[in-house]
Amino acid sequence: MTYLEAAEFLKSHDNYLLLTHKRPDGDTIGSAVGLCELLRAMGKTAWLLPSLDATKVFQDYLQGRQAPPDFAPGTVVSVDVASLGLLPANAAPYQGRIDLAIDHHPSNEFFAQETCLEADKAACGEIIWKIADHLGIMNSAIATPLYVAVATDTGCFVYGNTTPHTHRVAAALMEQDIPYQALNKRHFRTKSLRRMKLESLILQNMKLYQEGTVAVAPISLAMMAQANATDDDAEDIAAFLGQIEGVLHSATIRELRPGECKISLRTNPNYLNATATCARLGGGGHVAASGCTVCGTVDEAETAILEAIYAQLAEQARTGL
Repeated sequence: MTYLEAAEFLKSHDNYLLLTHKRPDGDTIGSAVGLCELLRAMGKTAWLLPSLDATKVFQDYLQGRQAPPDFAPGTVVSVDVASLGLLPANAAPYQGRIDLAIDHHPSNEFFAQETCLEADKAACGEIIWKIADHLGIMNSAIATPLYVAVATDTGCFVYGNTTPHTHRVAAALMEQDIPYQALNKRHFRTKSLRRMKLESLILQNMKLYQEGTVAVAPISLAMMAQANATDDDAEDIAAFLGQIEGVLHSATIRELRPGECKISLRTNPNYLNATATCARLGGGGHVAASGCTVCGTVDEAETAILEAIYAQLAEQARTGL
C-alpha cells in the first residue's frame, strides 16, 4: 500500500487504536502521537495503546493520548513496528487484527492486513508527514511529535540514514511554529550525571576487535547499579561507541535481566549490513542500525554478536555485496 492509499484508508475508517513497539524510541512514540493528532484533526476518534515502558523523556508526549480501559477499537494501526515480536505484552489481544502497519524497516514481516512500507525513509515520521501533507492537514500538535520522530531516528540529522527528504520534512515541520530548539536541547544536549557515569563505565569495559574497527561494550545490571542509572539514562546509548575515532561498527549489550540481553548494533553500511547481521540472531532493523535479543549472559551475548559480525563480514567479502 502506498502512502496515498494509506491516506485514503485513514479517511475511510474510524475508532483508531495505535500500537507502538516495546521499549519505545522517539520515532515510534513521535509517529504514533503525530498520527493520533492527525486523525483527531480529521474528526476521528484515536488513541494510543498505553505504553508499558516508555522512558521519562517521552512520557509528556503521551499525555491525553493513551486509550482508556474501556475503549473498543474499530481499526488497529501499528506504527514503526517491524514484527509482531516487537509489540508490548498488552498488544497481544490485537496481534491478529492489525488492519494497517506503517513502517520504514526493511525487515518488516508484513503481519498486518495492509502495510505501508517505505524502507528508504530515515524515520517512520517521514511517512506520517507525507500522509498529512497529502491530506492538507498540519498544525503544531501534529508537527511537534513528528519532528521528535525524525530528529531522534537520525541523531539530530547526523546519522548516515539522513537524506535530503529528511531535511525537507524537518524544515516543513519547523515552519509550524514548533519549539524545535527546546526539543533539540531536551533530546540531544541534556544528559544526567548518572548517564555520564554510565558512559564512563562503558568506555572502561569496552573491547576493540578487528584492528580497532569493531567496538563491543556491555551495559550490565551491575554497571547500571554502579552508576545508579535508570532506563531513562540508557536511552539511545547505542550511538555512543560510534563516536570513537576508527570505529566502524559497534555493539552495545544491555543486560535486561539475568539471562536476557538486548544487543544494539550500529554499522557503516558500506562494509557491514546490520540487518543481515542481527537477522542471524533472530533480530532485524535497518542496514546501519539493528538489534536483537539473546538469551544468555553478557559474555555469551558478546560471543554471539561477534560470531554474527565475523560471519556477515565473511559472506559480504565472498559475495561482494
